[in-house]
Amino acid sequence: MELQKVLDELHQQGLQQIAAADNLTTLNEIRIKFLGKKGSLTQALRQMGSLSEQERPQIGALANNVRNDLQQALDQAKQDLENKAVQQQLQAEKIDVTLPGKPRRMGTKHVINQVMDDIEELFIGLGYEVINGPEVEEDHYNFEMMNLPKDHPARDMQDTFYITSEILMRTQTSPVQARTMEKHDFSKGPLKMISPGKVYRRDTDDLTHSHQFNQIEGLVIDKHITMGDLKGTLELTARHIFGQEREIRLRPSYFPFTEPSVEVDVSCFACGGKGCAVCKHTGWVEVLGAGMVHPNVLTNAGVDPKVYGGFAFGLGPDRFAMLKYGINDIRDFYLNDVRFLEQFQGE
Repeated sequence: MELQKVLDELHQQGLQQIAAADNLTTLNEIRIKFLGKKGSLTQALRQMGSLSEQERPQIGALANNVRNDLQQALDQAKQDLENKAVQQQLQAEKIDVTLPGKPRRMGTKHVINQVMDDIEELFIGLGYEVINGPEVEEDHYNFEMMNLPKDHPARDMQDTFYITSEILMRTQTSPVQARTMEKHDFSKGPLKMISPGKVYRRDTDDLTHSHQFNQIEGLVIDKHITMGDLKGTLELTARHIFGQEREIRLRPSYFPFTEPSVEVDVSCFACGGKGCAVCKHTGWVEVLGAGMVHPNVLTNAGVDPKVYGGFAFGLGPDRFAMLKYGINDIRDFYLNDVRFLEQFQGE
């Protein structure tokens, strides 16, 4: 029968072309060519009307078999091509996990933060609390509570940036101490605290001063606190930062919030006290100020100065870092020059 021969040929041609297809686009074109609405198989089946009743079932079954075989071959070929594409993509994008990774460049803490963290850890080990406070402060806490009333001449040494006549950028972290003394219940124990943070002054006279710098102030309030307690604390701090062989000396000074007040010098860590350019050939380097808490400061905070006393000190981490590492210009800390900062990795 002529139609049977046509179906057999379509069957063979379709399977051959499907097997030879090497991409999904070609495979789809083959599907349309043989099984589409205008495809070869559809065109052949239109001749069914010319067959006898005995031939039609036989040719119909053959046509269905051809259609099914071609469809199955198309589905299998499509799956094979898709799998092949996935494998090619995996091969092209594969990562060799045995190769060494690319190291990521890690940063480090800023040198001033390193010094501040070191000092904080020291005092935490001594039983002190680390207490922070606002940088935008009231004149009342920044000056008046610290025994610096309005128009006091000592305010000139701490000329700062005013937001209003009563609100300013703090010149010291002492306001944190004043606020803490007001709240502290001394019946439950002494007050031992340090208050680190940024402070602000209109002070840019030379390369060792900046309008913004860091400060750490310490305060101890309790019964029977003496100058000996202060000296022991300062000596321990100096040796921790600058070396165990360091010695300190106390020179009389003036601060409105302490009485008596002292300037603290450390034996020169560059020459061992023999005299050099670092210590200006004196053998000593000035590092901080301290003293016994003024009775007026205690009274202002509601603490009875006849029962309680204490000592206070203030040090500059920026200055400590400059002295420890021989840095001449304080501005180097804030220029974000990687060449400068990389010198202090792992300190």
